[in-house]
Amino acid sequence: MPSADLADVRGWIDEAERIVVLTGAGISTDSGIPDFRGPNGVWTKNPGAERTATLQHYVSEPETRKRAWRGRVDSPAWTAEPNDGHRALVELERRGKLHTLITQNIDGLHQAAGSSAGKVVEIHGTIREVACLSCGERAPMERALERVRAGEEDPPCRTCGGILKSATISFGQQLVEADLRRAEQAGLECDLLLAVGSTLGVYPVAGVVPLAVQSGARLVIVNGEPTAFDHLADSVLRGSISEVLAAIV
Repeated sequence: MPSADLADVRGWIDEAERIVVLTGAGISTDSGIPDFRGPNGVWTKNPGAERTATLQHYVSEPETRKRAWRGRVDSPAWTAEPNDGHRALVELERRGKLHTLITQNIDGLHQAAGSSAGKVVEIHGTIREVACLSCGERAPMERALERVRAGEEDPPCRTCGGILKSATISFGQQLVEADLRRAEQAGLECDLLLAVGSTLGVYPVAGVVPLAVQSGARLVIVNGEPTAFDHLADSVLRGSISEVLAAIV
């Protein structure tokens, strides 16, 4: 990785006034949370696991829900700690540079690291809460997990008896319109977009990248593997994401 690239990007960060960061699963792998489609990804190793993240299967198949609940109980997210990559983005905010942090991650590690909740757009929701698919009621995930540990394999909503699911966006489920609008607006307003730990292949959020570039923003991609928008980037930095972010911030 040429050091000139790092130096250039440091300079761009110093010059920038409205940095938007888009993060994917790659920023959390150094915290012990596997990504989904990488060589050691959850779905790469176990394609059947993708069914638990597909709304149609989740709603219609009790066995899929039970498998999903077992996976939630054992999720590495509960013991994971933020890493230097998460902390570098907190530093960007402390310096007054961060406009918006859009994350595809559901693990809550940005907030755990110290990023302000008001700056973070969790475009795919959060595993930290549970939501009823019938009445919409939300509650802390830990309460539902306690019920699973106590023997309820597929705990229903205590208010209406409906199906409970983590407050994440599954395949086949609509994004929250306000979150998507906010992400797109951030793309239009930024002067530097930092795309971190994402293959940039999941839409509509990946559309923020060309939006920002067309609006005149510089694009810096930090990822271990090639992405769909490397050809648009002003700089592509490969390597350990937590190390690279710490080095440029």
